Amino acid sequence: MTATSAQGHPSPYRVCFVCSGNICRSPMGEVILRSMLDDADLGGEVAVDSAGIGDWHVGQGADPRTLAALKRGGYDGSAHVARQFEASYLEDHDLILAADRGHLRDLLQLAEGRDGDAETRLVREFDPDAMAAGELELDDPYFGNASDFDRCRHEIELACRGLVAELQRELR
Repeated sequence: MTATSAQGHPSPYRVCFVCSGNICRSPMGEVILRSMLDDADLGGEVAVDSAGIGDWHVGQGADPRTLAALKRGGYDGSAHVARQFEASYLEDHDLILAADRGHLRDLLQLAEGRDGDAETRLVREFDPDAMAAGELELDDPYFGNASDFDRCRHEIELACRGLVAELQRELR
């Protein structure tokens, strides 16, 4: 992870969360990280967004179960609007965080032959316990129930805490 942005200047550092349709996992990541960055006084130094590999939900809000899980965690995801990942994000972002290995593979294929500067990793790589256990994928809660959405939110929170700590070290 580097402290300078893809554009070569120190700020803002740009992070994008990616999942399948940008209605469950990646909006959670965006909302949670943005909140934690604000709490750490890094909100002005790091820009956060999210996108989906597919275009199924472009223009829609987050899944209602995502919004409910975020609300139970003290977050507001009501402003989210789903969008599809574009190859140009590889050039104008510094860090792209994939929800699972399938998304990571898709992102790396998009990056082949491009001059993109973005570092591409799995979201849970920033959670030391997930790293130690080798459990780096965020399971898709879409076909699950409220507890699956809460589990996903909790795993994202743990990863975002680790990412914020790393950003504090790198950007300060």
